[in-house]
Amino acid sequence: MATGSNNDGNGPDGLDQQGGGQSFGRPADGQLETGTSVPLGNPGIRHWQAGYISKPGLQDRSNVFFAAVEMTRMPMLVTDPNQRDNPIVFVNRAFLDLTGYSEDQVLGRNCRFLQGEETDRGTVSELRNAIRENRAVAVDILNYKADGTPFWNALFIGPIFDQEGQILYFFASQLDITRRRLSEQSYLQAQKMEAIGQLTAGLAHDFNNLLQIVAGNLEMARHTIHDPVSADESIALAQQAVERAGRLTQQLLTFARKQHLDPKRANLNALVVEFSEILVRTLGKKVTLKLDLKPGLPSCVIDSTHFEMALLNVLINARDAMPDGGTVVVETSLLEDAERMEMHRLPPGRYVVLCVTDEGRGMSRDVARRATEPFFTTKGPGTGLGLAMVHGFVQQSNGRLEIDSEVGKGTTIRMIFPVAGASPIEIMAERRQEGGVTARSGWSPKAILERRTILVGDDSEDVLKLTSDFLQRQDYRVLSARSAEEALELVDRYGAVDMLFTDVIMPGGMNGLQLVERLRERWPGLPVLLATGYIEEVPTKDKTNASIPILTKPYSQAQLIEHLRAVLASPAQENMASTFRHEG
Repeated sequence: MATGSNNDGNGPDGLDQQGGGQSFGRPADGQLETGTSVPLGNPGIRHWQAGYISKPGLQDRSNVFFAAVEMTRMPMLVTDPNQRDNPIVFVNRAFLDLTGYSEDQVLGRNCRFLQGEETDRGTVSELRNAIRENRAVAVDILNYKADGTPFWNALFIGPIFDQEGQILYFFASQLDITRRRLSEQSYLQAQKMEAIGQLTAGLAHDFNNLLQIVAGNLEMARHTIHDPVSADESIALAQQAVERAGRLTQQLLTFARKQHLDPKRANLNALVVEFSEILVRTLGKKVTLKLDLKPGLPSCVIDSTHFEMALLNVLINARDAMPDGGTVVVETSLLEDAERMEMHRLPPGRYVVLCVTDEGRGMSRDVARRATEPFFTTKGPGTGLGLAMVHGFVQQSNGRLEIDSEVGKGTTIRMIFPVAGASPIEIMAERRQEGGVTARSGWSPKAILERRTILVGDDSEDVLKLTSDFLQRQDYRVLSARSAEEALELVDRYGAVDMLFTDVIMPGGMNGLQLVERLRERWPGLPVLLATGYIEEVPTKDKTNASIPILTKPYSQAQLIEHLRAVLASPAQENMASTFRHEG
């Protein structure tokens, strides 16, 4: 007859009874042992956290349970806290195999002989407290074998009492988890390297765009030296690009904590728009970034670079909360209603609010409450410093950080800053609203009559303007768009074009390659030229994409016109802009 470990009945105080009352145990009942380790991967229900026995002693070794203990591959031992220094009084063979000690080297000694120079003192203290309080504990601890080899030990210790409740023994089981720990460390290192790779790729893209603007405008200035106005405009644009490159290096220095930060008057709308390119790349292809920016938003006094890093941290959290993709909305608003200020526990005044909302997994109330604590994280490997840095920045800016989250429904994070007094220059700047980029005036008769129409797309407005101005001077008519969606709107409005010249990276939910596919569904023979500052942006496994010519940034204007003419002159292409509609 086979028997299991089913409950014989309820023992005293709800204990699990076994062997007709020979032993009792306190079931876990979903409660975790204290400590940092979770041996089962879940709290468990039926296993014992403490045992009560009717026959103390270790002499009876004639039954199947002793054989099972000696046959298991899991190291086990028993200590006697009633003896001086709580010595080991039993070890199984698996323990000897794990540690490399012989039985006579182990019996009668306290378990601390397994500890060494790099064993965490805090973990040791945790074990001592559990032993002193006669309770169960589970920890991961660095121990050492007989030959001095360190190993990570998943250790569980639980108390065994007599039927009167007096402590008799402590039982301990162990598991060598060195491979798991090394794997976790390797994974963390791989994550760091991947992050460095993404940062490097993003920087390469940004600097290539800036170099493109500088080189292109200087080349334009050289060709228009006889026209001082045009030359001055080109030189000014090149100088602006150099200043933007300087700001980018300032951001890097801030990231490395080597740059002094200085709060100044800033407009949240302008900062979000300027930083949106980096935000889109950070979120990746699965996540769509939507901006809902209140027109005429007044300024506040903050450190712009630190604000950008805070916004980046919040958006990285939003991205990680949506592993299957989704939408992140960045919204700005003005808070000046007394009732709302009271609801947000703000003193009277006017405030600007930046709100980031995701569709992720959300957080429980307890997790949301601790989210800004330093080193608190729910991501597994991670520093837990992201929201703590955001919280510190907002507080130093005399603002308030608020977190609203619900499990399964997403998270909303608000950064609230006091409004600064507006300057006359700023008021004029805020009144200037940016419209969509549409067909440009100034097309030459040759461009219109010969239907030389090029649709240009780029995520950088400066590169877009530079390219459009250059192509118009070469007697092409240009439709310019800052996103794939805007490009589709332009062809719906104006009809077919002769060629598409687009960057691979585009903001929103559609990149340059997807734009090519959408347009070639309408016009299969559409000539296409791609631009990219990072060659891995272009998938090489796709045969269709592999046949598209690519112009690597930064490129000269001579290279652009050479590639453009070669693509347009391809015998496989036909003029398709006969349906182009010229407005005005």
